Amino acid sequence: MDRRSFIGGAAAFYGALLGDAKAAGTSRAPKLRIREVRAIRLKNGFNPRFVRVYTEEGLTGTGEFVDTMGAEYIINNNFNVMLKGRDPLEIQSIVADFNGYRRINLGGPPSVVFIKGNGGPYLTAASGVEMALWDLAGKALGLPIHQLLGGKIRDRVPVYVHAASPKEGRELVNRLKLRALKVGLDYSSDDWSINKGFEKGKRFGLHMTNNQIDDTVNFFAGFRKELGLDTELGLELHAHYDLEAGLKVCQQVEQYRPLFVEEPTTSDNVESMVRIRNNSRVPIAAGENIYTRAGFRPFLEKQALSIIQPDFTKAGGLMEGLKIAAMAETYNVPVAPHGVCTPLGTMGINHVCAVIPNFLIQEFTHYENKLFTELCEPVKLDAEGCLAVSNAPGIGVELNEAAVRERLEPEFKML
Repeated sequence: MDRRSFIGGAAAFYGALLGDAKAAGTSRAPKLRIREVRAIRLKNGFNPRFVRVYTEEGLTGTGEFVDTMGAEYIINNNFNVMLKGRDPLEIQSIVADFNGYRRINLGGPPSVVFIKGNGGPYLTAASGVEMALWDLAGKALGLPIHQLLGGKIRDRVPVYVHAASPKEGRELVNRLKLRALKVGLDYSSDDWSINKGFEKGKRFGLHMTNNQIDDTVNFFAGFRKELGLDTELGLELHAHYDLEAGLKVCQQVEQYRPLFVEEPTTSDNVESMVRIRNNSRVPIAAGENIYTRAGFRPFLEKQALSIIQPDFTKAGGLMEGLKIAAMAETYNVPVAPHGVCTPLGTMGINHVCAVIPNFLIQEFTHYENKLFTELCEPVKLDAEGCLAVSNAPGIGVELNEAAVRERLEPEFKML
């Protein structure tokens, strides 16, 4: 039997199963066993990475993970061994084992006992697999992920995209009917400002000169002048600056009323972020480099952030994202998830955005970047610049396998 016939037969089997379950008035779950878990990395376009979970019964689920080095090797060499024979619908059990709940066979070191609570490649790998499991579960049960997470409270989600110049910002707002944009000097070459510093070419840990502070403030002011107050504007500082420089920028852009200032300093020092928030009157946002509920807890307890921006593709997965949002809700803090994925990962994140009460806005970084959009089925914003929540089973978006195959790094086997 060839692959197409096998998959077609499996689809017919699950169609009959779900039809029978619906007729019986039950949500009977199929019995499934994981056969393989495999991850790939692609060339170009921020090196997209995907993972697919395969079952012995022919059903699959796909996830995406970002901002990492080595997570694909952890999936292929460790998680693949660990998960063979497991029930893919027992997602919480699998995630608990990723965190060391039981003594398990990882196919070799490292031991999960010494990894729980950390970010990095291991947690990113776990996040990608977790998304793939939700995609698979939705397909197995004939439901979108948001229904598996408790059900949506919104049918569409407001998003923001990036703009490199006021002119581009105006064009995007007019054409896509967006209500918000994010801007930052480093979205285009920022050498003209970086080289005014004490050390030419230095990009992180910067103590900014007066000229550099003026550059940043004037850059943001140009967008506000072009777009007025009808468009919300976030300012991305990308953790480039030290405490005093970040604080000065926040104080001086206050007059231009940003939606938020993102990572005015690094997010590995809660007290620095507290000081900036307490000494400026702009909303302070961060989260793309904060991991799990444990990582967000001190930022919430100390009220260091006005808005949190977890990235569910590396902070622990979709359910962990839901739990982070629930914790933030108790502190009256809204969630604006970070997102640098292809449309597949973006739509995975979108299911969590549909469910959480304290959602603010979702990032859609590469909305029209062909290096990302060509890898998946088309995803378009609606006539009012929002992203509709998919009601298709699972994530609701599939990979364009021809495009993925063309850009596959040669050391990996195609999904």
